Amino acid sequence: MLNLKNSRLQTLLIYGILGAIALFTLFPLLWLISTALKSPTENILQSPPQLLPSQPTFNNFSRVWESLPFGQYLYNSLLVAVLTVGLNLLFCALAAYPLARLSFVGRDGIFIGMVSTIMIPFQIVMIPLYILTVQLGLRNSYLGIIFPSLASAFGIFLLRQAFMGVPKEIEEAARLDGSSELELWWHIMLPAIRPALITLAIFVFIGAWSDFLWPLIVIQDESLYTLPLGVAKLAGTFSLDWRLVAAGSVISIAPVLLLFLFLQRYIVPTDSGSGVKG
Repeated sequence: MLNLKNSRLQTLLIYGILGAIALFTLFPLLWLISTALKSPTENILQSPPQLLPSQPTFNNFSRVWESLPFGQYLYNSLLVAVLTVGLNLLFCALAAYPLARLSFVGRDGIFIGMVSTIMIPFQIVMIPLYILTVQLGLRNSYLGIIFPSLASAFGIFLLRQAFMGVPKEIEEAARLDGSSELELWWHIMLPAIRPALITLAIFVFIGAWSDFLWPLIVIQDESLYTLPLGVAKLAGTFSLDWRLVAAGSVISIAPVLLLFLFLQRYIVPTDSGSGVKG
């Protein structure tokens, strides 16, 4: 009986600590939502701070939506993020598969050189990338925003490790059935690493959705602005009214939260044998 009580107390203590950590982590998001819902008569900088608005209102969201073309910004961000995710998964999977499952001279050296580029900060390659983007005629276009994220060393590394975890028996059975290398990759290997693909898709989507620096450099036409650029424009439009900036930030964060809530149930280990049909 004593051991059972100690076990329950230990469980409650663990959950209490985890709950406190979760609350501490979520506090900035809760404060952002609270600020976006506060009316102009409330002091958002009062001390001690008041988390719950005394007069909650959605007027800040409507003002932001009506004053700036946030619908266009939302469309631009969604288009850029979806295209970036699709192209990144395609190219990373095509590059990772031979590095994991095929044998050729220099394979390990290519992989090591590719992964080592993760340590290079984006700011170092930003100027050469911009020059290349201009030379290709991609400046001030959707493809210009997507261009640096067509593939990533992290994505290739993640998918390579996932491909290496697929049993060789599955691959050998598909070859005996007469599958070509492309058919094997598409019908067998990709379904077998679905959790890794979904994980990479979430990372790429969040990165593309929240990217501010590269779109700021490559885009001058306001009709092509993404949400981060639109939120930054709020500061100048309303002379830094934090309620409206917070409302715009909540609008830009909401799709990412919905995506994660929808996809998190798919990020679980699955049987690699699911890649074999029939």
